[in-house]
Amino acid sequence: MQKINSNQRMSQIVTHNQTVYLSGQVGAIDEDVAAQTLTCLNKVQSLLEEVGSDKSKILTATVWLKSMSDFAAMNDIWDKWFEGAQPPARACGESVLAHPDLLVEITVIAAQ
Repeated sequence: MQKINSNQRMSQIVTHNQTVYLSGQVGAIDEDVAAQTLTCLNKVQSLLEEVGSDKSKILTATVWLKSMSDFAAMNDIWDKWFEGAQPPARACGESVLAHPDLLVEITVIAAQ
């Protein structure tokens, strides 16, 4: 097992048995849900690349939205981001996030 980009509270990446676990990724609080979604997904891609993986190897994703009224806008970005790759299994729900201006948080598990 390897823990990467760690601090006292958490690790951004944990690898174990060729599986990659990422902490939840969020966008900037001054962005709308579409921009926050793209920021989250680009952070996911960067973290996966750091351990030799990529979005085509994402096994499952969990998407938390501040409001399900943003579901269509998030899906529009999600669908474009996964063009050319089969999307993973995914769950999406509504949740109170860590900051009132965060609109979306995404966490993934991927193959290495």
